[in-house]
Amino acid sequence: MDLQRVTLGRISGLFGVHGWVKVFSDTSPPSNILNYPNWHLCQAGVWSTRRLRDGRTQGKGIVVLLEGCDDRDQAAELIGAEIAIPRAELPVAASNEYYWTDLLGASVVTLQGTELGQVQQLFSTGSNDVMVVRGERERLLPFIADTVVEVDLAQSRITVDWDPEF
Repeated sequence: MDLQRVTLGRISGLFGVHGWVKVFSDTSPPSNILNYPNWHLCQAGVWSTRRLRDGRTQGKGIVVLLEGCDDRDQAAELIGAEIAIPRAELPVAASNEYYWTDLLGASVVTLQGTELGQVQQLFSTGSNDVMVVRGERERLLPFIADTVVEVDLAQSRITVDWDPEF
C-alpha cells in the first residue's frame, strides 16, 4: 500500500541521556506535531514507524521520547530523520486555508495569464506567509488576500494580482 505522506518536521538533536530527541517542527504552532501518535520516520530513503511515547515543549523547541528509543545511543541513530504522517490523518483545512504541502509545485499566474513560475517554498514572516516562486527568475510573493486571487488545488494553480515586471 502506497501511503501519501506529509512531512511535519525532522529530528534535530539529542536531549538528555534517556532517549529523548529534539524535534524541529514545521507545524503551526510547532507543538501541533505532538497531536500525532504514530510517526513515519525516513532515513536514507528507508521508512519506519515509531509511536510517540511522550513529548513536550522545552524552551523554544519540542522534545519527544519515541517507542524503542531508551538511551542516548538509540536516540543518536534518529538524528536527521524526516518526520511524516499519512495524509489522511491531517484535519480538513478550513475554507480559504491551505496546507503548504498542497501549494508546493503549484503554477503561479497573474490575472493577465502571465506565468510567473512554480511555488518552490513557503515561509512565515510573522505578519504573513510568503511564497518563493521560481520561473525565469525568483520572486517573493506575499500569500495575502490582496495578492492571492484564487487557489485551485485541483489544477495546482494559484492566480495572483501581481505585476510580472516586479
